[in-house]
Amino acid sequence: MNEHLLIHIVLLLAIAVAIVSLSRRLHFPPILGYIVVGIIVGPNGFGWIGQEENIETLAELGIVFLLFTIGLEFSLAQMISMRRQVFGLGAVQVFVTGLLVYAIGYFSGLDTNANIVIASALALSSTAIVIKQLAEQSEIHSRHGRSALGVLIFQDIIAIPLLILIPTLALTSVNDNSLGLALGVAFLKGTLVMIVMHIIGKHLLRPLFHEVASAKSQELFTLTVLTVALGAAALTEQMGLSMTLGAFLAGMMLSETEYKHQVESDIRPFQDILLGLFFVTVGMMISLTLLQQHFWLIIAITIGIILLKGVVLYGVARLFQKQGGVALRMALSLSQVGEFGLVLLTLAFAYKLLPVEIGNILLTSAVLSMSIAPFLIKFNGAIAKKWHKGSYLSNHQDIEKIIIDDNVHLDQHVILCGFGRVGQTVSRFLSKSNKSFIALDMDIKRVQEAHDAGENVYYGDAAKETILKAARLEKARIVIVTFNDFHASIKILKTISQMHQQIPILVRTPDDSHVNELLEAGASEVIPDTFESSIMLASHLMLMIGDPPRKVLREVRAVRKNRYRLLENFYPGEDDNPMAQHQVMTGVFHTVILTEDTFATHKTVGSLGLEQFDITLEAIKRGSIRGDNPSNETRLRVDDHLVLSGVPENIERVELYLTTGKY
Repeated sequence: MNEHLLIHIVLLLAIAVAIVSLSRRLHFPPILGYIVVGIIVGPNGFGWIGQEENIETLAELGIVFLLFTIGLEFSLAQMISMRRQVFGLGAVQVFVTGLLVYAIGYFSGLDTNANIVIASALALSSTAIVIKQLAEQSEIHSRHGRSALGVLIFQDIIAIPLLILIPTLALTSVNDNSLGLALGVAFLKGTLVMIVMHIIGKHLLRPLFHEVASAKSQELFTLTVLTVALGAAALTEQMGLSMTLGAFLAGMMLSETEYKHQVESDIRPFQDILLGLFFVTVGMMISLTLLQQHFWLIIAITIGIILLKGVVLYGVARLFQKQGGVALRMALSLSQVGEFGLVLLTLAFAYKLLPVEIGNILLTSAVLSMSIAPFLIKFNGAIAKKWHKGSYLSNHQDIEKIIIDDNVHLDQHVILCGFGRVGQTVSRFLSKSNKSFIALDMDIKRVQEAHDAGENVYYGDAAKETILKAARLEKARIVIVTFNDFHASIKILKTISQMHQQIPILVRTPDDSHVNELLEAGASEVIPDTFESSIMLASHLMLMIGDPPRKVLREVRAVRKNRYRLLENFYPGEDDNPMAQHQVMTGVFHTVILTEDTFATHKTVGSLGLEQFDITLEAIKRGSIRGDNPSNETRLRVDDHLVLSGVPENIERVELYLTTGKY
């Protein structure tokens, strides 16, 4: 390897670590951090790194992996379920925005090819920034969040012909009469590639990955994923199309298989690093001198992009009968240029479709619009309330009125924040114990189905004070956050703390990385999924290797003692009965192995009278065969494994009885 290249890569990575870490702390998208790195180290910045061909090659692979991952996340079922949002709202937005930008470019004197590239690039928004920011704000399932998602899905779809279009434009000139023919041939090639990829995906990829997965080799699986992604990219490039098209189609094919999540997990490290290099090369194209010379023009273009896209998005949303507040929030969320836009502009540079100075000005403006995007998304609610106070409030008042009218008699109830799988499980336990509850969820379909089935579930954001008031927070006994979204949990905790500081709040989290932050925000107790599952796994392990149930549960109690203070308060006592203190376990399983000398050997199950010990004989394992729910006539034999369930004290008593006949 070239010595200078190695030094350049090390220098680039070191600066990237520092800048991206800083952007994380400032809550900026990592994309912007990488672009800043490119500006700093590139030939237009301090000039520490030139336009190395090898670095650009790695950056191109980053685009390939980005498109491959987007293809993996592309869901045909989701697209069909949201078809009105996707093919209605999304299609109209893209084509109207593209036409307006093309018209502006036409009157500005740009040639046709450059105009098509610019219009295509500016019509697209940032999937990475929008989805990430909306998810962090718990707005992905809101009305404006779902509308934004529908538009982004169409933009991902329209990227396929756009990726075909750019190389084709490069092979023609403005005055070339064969432009239409060349485009037709390119799209025929694209269609052929899609058909071939579909056949390969349906008949070859699934059996291939099944065979590879059966080998149980992580190295082989990762190697196969890389081969498929790069092989598809090479195929489309050899056909004169963009290699990113092949990667996207390969991802789409694999998205329909059961190996989707494993493939995504394996490709993620390569994608993140190489995609980072792509955005670094984007930053290397941005000239600080150009920014200084055309500062006000770049600012004007940036504002113009945001205003133009925002107005189009707002108008289209209103055309599709979205309420004013929802339309404005969606428009603010999608008014920036996206990664695909940068990819198209970069491809246009590579194919010399854009004048260098104009291209750099537009690229800089696009990056600036992306840097502003997180702030517009963050404050979209506050802006919408200011501009559409009437319709925004009336909608919420309708929701609140329904909740209040239906739950006027609620008292000493439980408020469930979230009604997913965990929330539904908790609700069933509450119903079985005749405890009243009200559940709030942001998934409209789930709420409708549950409400129609008679569940006390309502659409509403549990982080909003008015919704919590409608759910009678002041009369509630406890609040439980059943989903594992950290940012949403923090918002809920802060709202509740301002309204009712005394109410206990139980919060679920995937691990214990945010426990202290959640406790500081007002959680009475935090239940980490991985922490709790590890305790259960360890306790069952100790029971199976022969430790007495009493000892195991005593250890479990000691481990939980400092973390689960609320549960200790509910079930106090330092007595010898750990189950009375921790109702997390309703009992334990324990196996008793019969020998020739044990009392129970050769007796029938019914003759032993096990019901007097308040335990259950779950199964008898005889050799390699396990028989569940044995009958009273079953005669016990030597080496039988009796699987018992019950509280530890009763199991200890029955084990003594089965062994000696005494208790």
